[in-house]
Amino acid sequence: MLSKQGVCSRSEAARWILAGRVRVDGRVVRDPEFPIVQGRQRIGVDDDAVVAAERIWLMLNKPRGLLTTASDERGRDTVYRCLDDAGLPWLAPVGRLDKASEGLLLFSNDPVWAAGITDPATGPDKTYHVQIDRLADAALLARLVAGVVSGGTTLSAKSVKVLRQGEKNAWLEIVLDEGRNRQIRRLLAAFDIQVLRLVRVAIGDLELGGLAKGQWRRLTAAEAASLAPLPS
Repeated sequence: MLSKQGVCSRSEAARWILAGRVRVDGRVVRDPEFPIVQGRQRIGVDDDAVVAAERIWLMLNKPRGLLTTASDERGRDTVYRCLDDAGLPWLAPVGRLDKASEGLLLFSNDPVWAAGITDPATGPDKTYHVQIDRLADAALLARLVAGVVSGGTTLSAKSVKVLRQGEKNAWLEIVLDEGRNRQIRRLLAAFDIQVLRLVRVAIGDLELGGLAKGQWRRLTAAEAASLAPLPS
């Protein structure tokens, strides 16, 4: 319930509960799976009543080299470096971009909305601009859409087109309608193609646009609702 109200992550809520910091109707609860009926029970943390946080949705232009995680045991930089000193409440990444990838990354404290974004069946398409280490022809584009089985999983693109080509490499626009882990890199690697750069430029109708690298902005409720239904 704490995570659903945008107060903290599920893992953080579990730690608070196990530490005896959470009360339900005045009684300490130490079971993270304790059933709660929303609106019928009083929840407190450290003797303070829990108030649902303002729902926030924001987009970040993720720079290359940052991990999409709240903290790293090896002390490497994470995407939260871009949000430092912003006065924001707890926010979680919505989906991921790997360390070497860059571009549009969403954050929110609205887990229901986030689940709608990441749902492989109903979530919005994701659009990427990808620089590869070779030229691309129609046959290659067709193979990427047809897909390949890798590790027991079928990897494919919804659509692929050439944006521009040089003498030795090409930029492709690749659209995915599901987001498996490192899907584009694994798909291209299956055809012995190296990714030189990978930039997510859009999620659904929301485009990265002119947002500077490392910068972020809040989404309007209308923009958020265009990607996934907002809880009532």
